[in-house]
Amino acid sequence: MQFEKAVCELACGAASPSITPAWGREMFMARQPPQPSYPHLEYSEPAGGAVDRMLTTPPGDIARVPFFFGPREIAGLRQRAPPHMSRSSRFELVAACIWLGRTAALGYGADEEVRLSFIVNARGRRDVPLPEGFYGNAFAYSVAVTTAGELCAGGLGYALELVKKAKSAVTYDYLLSVADLMVLRGRPLFALSRTYIVSDVSHAGFKSVDFGWGEAVYGGPAKGGEGPIPGVTNYFSRSKNGKGEEGTVVPISLPKDAMDKFHLEVEGLTAEI
Repeated sequence: MQFEKAVCELACGAASPSITPAWGREMFMARQPPQPSYPHLEYSEPAGGAVDRMLTTPPGDIARVPFFFGPREIAGLRQRAPPHMSRSSRFELVAACIWLGRTAALGYGADEEVRLSFIVNARGRRDVPLPEGFYGNAFAYSVAVTTAGELCAGGLGYALELVKKAKSAVTYDYLLSVADLMVLRGRPLFALSRTYIVSDVSHAGFKSVDFGWGEAVYGGPAKGGEGPIPGVTNYFSRSKNGKGEEGTVVPISLPKDAMDKFHLEVEGLTAEI
């Protein structure tokens, strides 16, 4: 977004961007010799192998439904979170809710490993002293791992705990470990079996982008869960519902028979007590 905002400034007549570009990429170079210090499970198949109905369901049997998490839904999630986690971020609450509901709806076996993988932004972190004008990518994927049985039995509190743990694991050393892994293994593909991959773009600032014609009406993906395998990846975007309430929109793609159950799971988790 920093690059887009710079283009906006130039389009609106500025002689140069308000934030001068800085290189800074040497901060993310692999070490010599490369020495990955984390397992980076997002690049290896889960225990039990590549068995997942999301990978085999024909596109015609996939239902696509957008879910809106507004003030009421977030309040319901906070009420169900353990007291020491009631101040969890909106992303943490929504991600935990969807991962839990999705796992239950897809009916994975109790002993099957399930994963939630998501992007963690390195900007603004004390241990990652990026120059203000760094215009490149500064993030890494982290992954929360458990079994379907443990996740469903542990409920929202357990899911939240795993999300927070995976989020806090992304340190500067973790970022260097990713770079080391890429040097040793090339650019490995993500493991997709029983994995839900999300990226939160709700705070990216898409709506404030102005190329001279006014602010954007909407900023985010046109569809959800698209790609080579529908339903495995998602973006969390900001939008308003029919009442004018601001919230997070998550377009969900699931097999048609699982979508009804997922809807019930989410309703149960978000209903205010």
